Amino acid sequence: MTFPSFYDAGPRLVVFDPLSAFLGAAEDGLLEYGYADAVRLAGHSCPTVAGAYLMTIRSLERLYPDQVPERGAVAVSVHEAADDGVAGVMASVATLLTGATENTGFKGIAGRFDRRNLLSFGVGIQGTMAFVRMDTGAGVQATLDSGVVPVDPAMPGLLQRLLSQAASPDEAAQFRILWQERVRRMLVDHADDPRLVRLASWNGRPDA
Repeated sequence: MTFPSFYDAGPRLVVFDPLSAFLGAAEDGLLEYGYADAVRLAGHSCPTVAGAYLMTIRSLERLYPDQVPERGAVAVSVHEAADDGVAGVMASVATLLTGATENTGFKGIAGRFDRRNLLSFGVGIQGTMAFVRMDTGAGVQATLDSGVVPVDPAMPGLLQRLLSQAASPDEAAQFRILWQERVRRMLVDHADDPRLVRLASWNGRPDA
């Protein structure tokens, strides 16, 4: 398996998962995630996957400024309905990093470690996604503006040629390079750009 080298240059996230600690899955319950993990989950790399990855990491950094974020202790709200646009893809990346699920996640052990009912869609928030700590109630909305990293002018034409099966091997290769270059710019050049991922405090109530 060979990934583009820039995957390793993007932000990484370390979380504490009490279930992992309880079951001995990882030493001290600490789990480290990189962008390659999100790519493995989604099966592809694109601005949506990169954007969801950055939104989740930046939100957890805001919610846990002086400590390691706790996986399984954060509720995630998505503005769009589950079957709208790319909401499902974004939510799956957030689930990977936070453990939050709708009703399909781990049911817990003797009332502990329950991961269900922590993910909601179609929530009346102003941002793309929102994250709330279950222990303190502190919340943050994250809004992704992928237009901050514009599409290369050659991309639309190359994409149309690929979709119509008219592209040459060289054109297909150029498309892949340009596609991943935009992702690289998001993850590396603009990883800390507040215009790409805007954060705002949220009190956990719709339309707040």
